[in-house]
Amino acid sequence: MDRIALMQTFVTIVDAGNLSTAAVQLGTTQPTVSRRLQALERSLGVALLQRSTHRMKLTPDGERCFERARELLTNWASFEADLRGDGDQPDGVLRVLVPHAFGQQMFVAPLAEYLQRYPRVAVEWLLRDDTPNFIAEGIDCALHVGDVRELSLVAIRLAEVPRIVVAAPSVLKGQPVPEHASELAALPWLALRTFYRNEVTLMRTDTGERQVLAIAPRMSTDSLFALCSAALMGMGACVASAWLLADDLAQQRLVQLAPRWQAPSLPVYLVYPQARFYPARLRRFVELMRARVPQQMSTVAV
Repeated sequence: MDRIALMQTFVTIVDAGNLSTAAVQLGTTQPTVSRRLQALERSLGVALLQRSTHRMKLTPDGERCFERARELLTNWASFEADLRGDGDQPDGVLRVLVPHAFGQQMFVAPLAEYLQRYPRVAVEWLLRDDTPNFIAEGIDCALHVGDVRELSLVAIRLAEVPRIVVAAPSVLKGQPVPEHASELAALPWLALRTFYRNEVTLMRTDTGERQVLAIAPRMSTDSLFALCSAALMGMGACVASAWLLADDLAQQRLVQLAPRWQAPSLPVYLVYPQARFYPARLRRFVELMRARVPQQMSTVAV
């Protein structure tokens, strides 16, 4: 077999976790899969897998080969599609990593539109709040909130997320709503550990005045949903994304504190690895998200 096919067998084995499952996925037998793996190892001159009766583990050479093999297969598939002239017909599976809160609410509408437009594409919508190892995990792209520090990624800025200070009315204990940021320091606080822990920076929207508040959070979490739930229960004030708070503010379950002050907005990026070829399913997803996400974010009332 050619080396591209051998690489595909190797990647399938690793993804499947064992030879027998890989054989089923490839429509062949376990001995055949084993022979293909051995042929690839001979051609490369390295051992890729350590195999025993009960487990299978990548060798250090196997780990490097697996990452490069995924990248090679993705680029080869895109290359073939372009040569056949069907590069603009999206198909296959698109794997997208999305932060929990956005993946469960804000970005579901553009996802639905994408699936309606391209019926030959299936999407694996994976909810996680970190930056993945794109090649090793087979992730096509990720929606990322906050600055992108990895220079090897293509990062497309889609929008900005306004962030405001809120609390349940009970937190104010009958006192007037604070107007200046400095009045918030004495309140009990909740922290979103991803973006702030021991201090909060607020800026006045009309003058640009800046205020830094030291806080001692009663609770800290890495979940935006948990943060908002705690705020609704009157556990303290918090800084959170305005889009997620809109309904609770409208129903007066939450109150915006120091309404002329906001935390710095967070950028939203669509990120993916640099490559020579991109499959049509990724290109079309990028196009749609660039068009729809700014529209959605612009409707958020602050």
